[in-house]
Amino acid sequence: MAEEHNQEAAAAAEEQTGQQFAVQRLYVKDISFEAPMGAEAFTKQWQPAVNQELGNKVNKLDDNNYEVTLTITVTVKLGEETAFLAEVHQAGIFAIAGLDEQQLTHVLNTMCPNILFPYAREAIDNIVGKGSFPALMLPPVNFDALFAQAVQQQQQQAGEAPAEDTAH
Repeated sequence: MAEEHNQEAAAAAEEQTGQQFAVQRLYVKDISFEAPMGAEAFTKQWQPAVNQELGNKVNKLDDNNYEVTLTITVTVKLGEETAFLAEVHQAGIFAIAGLDEQQLTHVLNTMCPNILFPYAREAIDNIVGKGSFPALMLPPVNFDALFAQAVQQQQQQAGEAPAEDTAH
């Protein structure tokens, strides 16, 4: 009974605000794995240096549909040599409506990557396992903090740009 009431309340709130968010599809857009050391990687002591890079790309498909692609690249080195490199482009199509530009930007850069990350993390772990390397459990990522940091950097750069122009 309480669940029905919550669903009705959510539907009523959506009607009042006109805001909509729905996941249409989640999929692997691209995946790659390289082990340039080959068998030599298995003969060395396993003390890896792991480097993880994240990227997020948004493609507007139509008025209310957006493709968001989260790219995770993991490079694992043994000393100076690369033991393996794994990269996943995990994508999703999201239907989003009724948000102002600032809200939309926030959702596309925080909420959507948060939804995609567990799938990308699983794909990385699976492909690394198929390469016969120890499991890589990538730590959670705080996309809200990354977005806030990016916004702050943009604001600082925007604030510095006029000062640079006046110096010339």
